[in-house]
Amino acid sequence: MPKEYRATGINLKGMPLGENDRLLTILTKEHGLIKAIAAGARKHRSAMAGRSGLFVVNDLQISVGRSMDRIKNAEVLQSFVGLGQTLAKLTAAQYLSELALMQALSAQPQEELFLVLVEHLNRIQEAENQNILAHLNHGIYHLLAIAGFAPQVHSCCISQSPVVANLHQSKWKAGFSIVDGGVINLEITDLASGGNPNGDRHEISISEAMHNRISHYLNASELLAMQELAQTDLADNILETHTTDWLAVERLLRAYAQYHFDRPIQSSALIDNCFFNI
Repeated sequence: MPKEYRATGINLKGMPLGENDRLLTILTKEHGLIKAIAAGARKHRSAMAGRSGLFVVNDLQISVGRSMDRIKNAEVLQSFVGLGQTLAKLTAAQYLSELALMQALSAQPQEELFLVLVEHLNRIQEAENQNILAHLNHGIYHLLAIAGFAPQVHSCCISQSPVVANLHQSKWKAGFSIVDGGVINLEITDLASGGNPNGDRHEISISEAMHNRISHYLNASELLAMQELAQTDLADNILETHTTDWLAVERLLRAYAQYHFDRPIQSSALIDNCFFNI
């Protein structure tokens, strides 16, 4: 094993170590998740201080140690200083970094995860305040996709029939099943009969079997917003979706992610406080 290696990485966690050092958790393109000591990072006027900050992307030269690797040299490639401008941006960034940490692997390349995380941190940093929540949901969806369990949102996860949001019907709703992994078309009949239509599609009663599988309900605008999250970019009309709808989408995606990762997302505790009054 070489005594030194190079990597491009973003700092996702940091904690004090001894009197002057910091222990960093870094997501790298080449080696996945690593932990390394930033020696002297807590010293006054240390050149390593800024390079060891959260969400700083560095070109790293790292020495392999017996118990812990050490950063020999770091050159800043990108610094997300704009994420600290508001609590909302910082919370959104921490939320995405938590999701990245939940799925990041060590000792193997994680280039796709690295690039997607950096891309969505950029979007949050540049976002207008009213659009931060939309970009957060966009990032959550794409990180779930990398993990291999993006929710099924365009067709019913039970019947596989298309689910089309009806914006012209005020009481229109779709179901969502966390366990089954996606949207449920409420316009299908009893599951035991194979989901065959029967009668007026808008007046069909939901079977008990189906009802027991539904964890959330989505109105038309919430579903439309969720369906657009798979796109590379969010269209202007989707960005303009009301904050209450984006909050509902975030809560659903949060519950979905926590179920699949089997752990809580700590940063989500501040979401309502950050965005409720936007």
